[in-house]
Amino acid sequence: MSPVILCVDIGGTHLRAARFSPTGQMLQRESIPTRVDEGFGPVLARLYHLIERVLPEGGEEVIGIGLAVPGPLNPYTGVIIGAPNMPGWVNVPLRDLVAERFGYPVSIGNDANLAALGEHRFGAGRGYNDVIYLTISTGIGSGIITDGRMLLGRDGLGAEAGHIVVEPDGPRCGCGGYGHLEAVASGTALGRQAAALVAAGRAPAIAELAGGGPAGVTGEIVGKAALAGDPVAIGLVTRAARYIGQGITTLLHLFNPGIVILGGGVTQLGDLLFEPVRARVRELAMSPVYWENTPIVQAALGDDVGLLGALALVLKESEPTSG
Repeated sequence: MSPVILCVDIGGTHLRAARFSPTGQMLQRESIPTRVDEGFGPVLARLYHLIERVLPEGGEEVIGIGLAVPGPLNPYTGVIIGAPNMPGWVNVPLRDLVAERFGYPVSIGNDANLAALGEHRFGAGRGYNDVIYLTISTGIGSGIITDGRMLLGRDGLGAEAGHIVVEPDGPRCGCGGYGHLEAVASGTALGRQAAALVAAGRAPAIAELAGGGPAGVTGEIVGKAALAGDPVAIGLVTRAARYIGQGITTLLHLFNPGIVILGGGVTQLGDLLFEPVRARVRELAMSPVYWENTPIVQAALGDDVGLLGALALVLKESEPTSG
């Protein structure tokens, strides 16, 4: 029998599932809308149905199921503490529910942590034992690989670099805190800052792309304006990049990684984002030794990063232990 691994990436917009060989070959991939507005029960039913679609039809041994889930969650107990963009997903013992339903070993992890693990094993972080990963999108998530292993902390809640405080008296974050990196440098933050400028009549190019008023302004609109050369949008992106560089500098000082990987939709801005990030790191780091041999690069795995991270987790947890 050919062994296979089933992997699931649970997102606020889409549920994705795939069947992989242990070497990382994707044998089947399926995706359906999450429909979070329907609540916990219907979403869980859709998740079960999606897993059923990638089950082998015969002759293949299932090594396990890997779940990449928005946090916070406890990877040791398999309980989702509360997924902020998924109403009703509070204190959900998802690992045990899926294991009971399908009868296979289940591994579960925070999606950003697993994205770091996926990039480390299959993507831009291959060959590095120490990796910092940030996803810059609607929010800012992160994962940290140190000495080849995910940094999780006592309750599995570590490596939340998006909630480093970079501006103590800054705007409120979606988590309720103030001045966090996510609150000033995420795609959502870019949209909010640009909307305020549009409302004040100070961003005509962004207003035109957004349909004339602040209500239609998003981070994606800001990105389009920046790529088109609008100086106001470029200024907003540069400001966000400098905050990201500030956060990365803190992480460099703490963890001394071999590589820093940036993923998420905002990184599609390319050098408009990456160059000021790198410049800010060079400006703030206490010594060039922290950055001169530490590349800051774009993630390699795209939309499949969660699935491949779940695969990497199952492979790691199924490895025989020494001793």
